Amino acid sequence: MDVALTEGPVEIVGALDFDTTDTGVAPRRLPPWTRPQVPDLFMEFMVSLPSGVRIALRTDTPWIELDVMPTGFEVMRMPAPVVAYDLVVDGTRVDRRVVDFGTRLVIDLATFDLSLRAGDVGTVRFEDLGDGMKSVELWLSQAAASELRALRVADGARVERPEHTQRRWAHYGSSISHCVEAHGPSDVWPAVAARLGGVELLQLAFAGQCHLDQFVARTIGQQSVDLVSLKVGINVVNANSLTERTFPSALHGFLDTVREHHPDVPILVVSPIVCPIAETHPGPTIPDGKGSFRVVEGGPPELRATDLTLQRIRTIVAEVVAGRRDRGDTNLHHLDGLTLFGPDDVGDLHDGLHPSGDGYLRMGERFAAHAFGPGGPFALSPEPLVRR
Repeated sequence: MDVALTEGPVEIVGALDFDTTDTGVAPRRLPPWTRPQVPDLFMEFMVSLPSGVRIALRTDTPWIELDVMPTGFEVMRMPAPVVAYDLVVDGTRVDRRVVDFGTRLVIDLATFDLSLRAGDVGTVRFEDLGDGMKSVELWLSQAAASELRALRVADGARVERPEHTQRRWAHYGSSISHCVEAHGPSDVWPAVAARLGGVELLQLAFAGQCHLDQFVARTIGQQSVDLVSLKVGINVVNANSLTERTFPSALHGFLDTVREHHPDVPILVVSPIVCPIAETHPGPTIPDGKGSFRVVEGGPPELRATDLTLQRIRTIVAEVVAGRRDRGDTNLHHLDGLTLFGPDDVGDLHDGLHPSGDGYLRMGERFAAHAFGPGGPFALSPEPLVRR
């Protein structure tokens, strides 16, 4: 039995917009009004990669299947990301399907050449779900854009809209929160932390694109959320996009925009995790052609004086948060990124910059313990918001 993907009982959680084609719909993670403000094709693609997006419903079907056309990517001379779809039933992942169908963008970062390897649509099927009513979430690959063609359940199965009784957490970040390298979509570290913390995730992390853009701040401001976190800094070094002068101001501005809409929600600002090549050397960082990254050397010292290192960014983040709290924003909190992934974890930086799948699992567990544990900034409030 076919089930409508839109305008029906199914909800695509975490999608704020869709690209509609003659054959299906593809989720996007920013609202429609942001389209003219997305600065380039790189971010456009990252917005279409549905990290944290899942098809949610309540049903008694014993099986479910999705026809999907993934568009993944591969960077030459680096391991290709795994494209997988996860099934979560009543809050527990019960199955995963790794797929090799679909289209792939092939990128040569040494020459910036881009080619397309065409592929075909495929079907992801999950069985043995049992006959009783249950909450079902089909998590879409964080490593591939997914055009959703059709959703099917058993003939005669009941299908109802999902319930929303958990607090909603919006998280903003870079590739290290987007987690292309995670074992699967429900193993991106914000999803791990949300599961452990008993909250609903709105994932606004975009690989390579965490530059404190105001359209993302306004997006968070417009959403009904109970918790907000920002993990900022690494892309600023990667692209050398902000300086000693502009980074503090941009961070203040982002926080101001969120606070204008959410004056009382807890906000947690997280500084960068460890990255040895950029700890004491400014960016930009570029691929070395051998599967790792390196910083760009050279340049007159007087022109590099205001460029940022990760160590300096951590100091600035801590100072910005402390300064705002001194002015009365007592629900603004700071977390040093090294407590999530620090020097002892460097062995799990598979390319010198990004954690491995196992590293992301640890990050999720550590974030949950800090943020959602007793006394943490996201510890459960007496009356969590209930949405229908």
